[in-house]
Amino acid sequence: MTFEVFCVTHQCGAESGPQGQQETAQDWALKHTGRTGHNLFRRVFTDHARVTPAG
Repeated sequence: MTFEVFCVTHQCGAESGPQGQQETAQDWALKHTGRTGHNLFRRVFTDHARVTPAG
């Protein structure tokens, strides 16, 4: 699973980049808020599925 956080404050555009742990993405958002005061983020969780044909 991949976790990403995007700052949605007008004209910011900062993002955490893909992270392997939810806590890492969350920590990025907390640090970004501390540096900028921005406090609204979009979170994206990506899951992958491997499909194997039967037979």
